[in-house]
Amino acid sequence: MTITHVKRRQAPEPGSIPDRLQMFTREVRFYREVASDVGVRVPGLVHAEVEDGDTLLVLEDLSTWHEGADPVAAVTALGALHRRWTGRATTVHPWLPRADVSDLVESYYAARWPEVRGRADVTDEVRRLGDSLVGRVAAAGERAGAAGPATLVHGDASGRNMRTSPSGEVALLDWEDVGVGPGIADVAWFLLSSADPRDWDEALGAYGESGGLAAVLPTTCVQGLLSLDDHADGSAAAQTWVRNLEAATERMR
Repeated sequence: MTITHVKRRQAPEPGSIPDRLQMFTREVRFYREVASDVGVRVPGLVHAEVEDGDTLLVLEDLSTWHEGADPVAAVTALGALHRRWTGRATTVHPWLPRADVSDLVESYYAARWPEVRGRADVTDEVRRLGDSLVGRVAAAGERAGAAGPATLVHGDASGRNMRTSPSGEVALLDWEDVGVGPGIADVAWFLLSSADPRDWDEALGAYGESGGLAAVLPTTCVQGLLSLDDHADGSAAAQTWVRNLEAATERMR
């Protein structure tokens, strides 16, 4: 008998980013229509429901697998996903492009950055990075969207959304942010959120074409700066975010 994981989501608040992106209903649609042919390991679908915006997914439970993934193994899995869907994602699944929420992200970042900026653990380099993005979030998003050929992207390819089997197979979980964009955006977010900068070059080499990395890093760093504020000032997790944001800044020069 298959052990299952139950994921329930209430309809998102009207006008919120999850609502504008239809994140929860899109994840259900992903598992119903894409998952069986996606080309990377994902939890198997047992049951799915959507009712008045509320969603229910019953999925194969991979909790016995190790959380996260080796950087090379992670970007290798992402590369397989991206190559499989380059140039055909929207042809096969026309609903995959996501709504534009740059206005919401722009205003959210502008509201939160002053508090993040004042943290004691934010270095001068990270502070300059954050300042440079104020009022430019939407423009950074446009540049990121043109950083490479369109393909199916996970949208939140962090280590916490990956599991590694005892044999080394990498699975991708939590497809609420699935959409279409340049594959290097998935890679950039994985590196910033989940990999030591000393491993970045090897991981990028395993992925292959990474010429668009500098173009996607500004918008990736917006997400990283907001994520930093989810952790206590000076905590180990926060210090890791600061280190990785500094490394990303170096890659943009």
